[in-house]
Amino acid sequence: MAVHLHEEDLPAGVLAPGPVAVDTETMGLITPRDRLCVVQISDGRGDEHLVRFNPGSAFAAPNLKAVLADPARLKLYHFARFDLAAIEHYLGVVAAPVFCTKIASKLVRTYTDRHGLKDLVRELLGKEISKQQQSSDWGAPTLTDAQAEYAASDVRHLHAMHAILVERLAREGRTEMAQACFDFLPMRARLDLAGWAEKDIFSHE
Repeated sequence: MAVHLHEEDLPAGVLAPGPVAVDTETMGLITPRDRLCVVQISDGRGDEHLVRFNPGSAFAAPNLKAVLADPARLKLYHFARFDLAAIEHYLGVVAAPVFCTKIASKLVRTYTDRHGLKDLVRELLGKEISKQQQSSDWGAPTLTDAQAEYAASDVRHLHAMHAILVERLAREGRTEMAQACFDFLPMRARLDLAGWAEKDIFSHE
């Protein structure tokens, strides 16, 4: 297993066919203000690839965009809503189809309110991950080893958790419900970008 750091784009041909795990690191939580700094991606075979974007980047990244926009590749996320918005805003592609482990967790792990990645990895896989670098400066000129490991760990376990959560959704009879949620996520992200991040348009108010 290795973590590979790339500047401005993913090298061609480094990913095997099939689903890819995807995550993003940004300068903050307000997508139009807080620029995209890193996109992490893994094909689940042991290596993680980190694509770093510099200040003033044109976000051209043709190889990365081709993978993210490929309708034949399932993209695995944890809290896809945020990552989809960041990717569409900065890279200009809709990174779907989607499977979100956080939504799947909320649909099947109704015995807990702990649906963070760290909690999910601990319960489903019996492993520990550190979230210490979550609030670090992702726009710094170089990434530290700790940042690179943190970013890689955010995609490292998604394939294994996807397999478990698919089984649990089927067991609880919620596969169709989950899929409808996943299908809607790109539009939910677009609503966030358009100004409806905090407003529930489905509520009575």
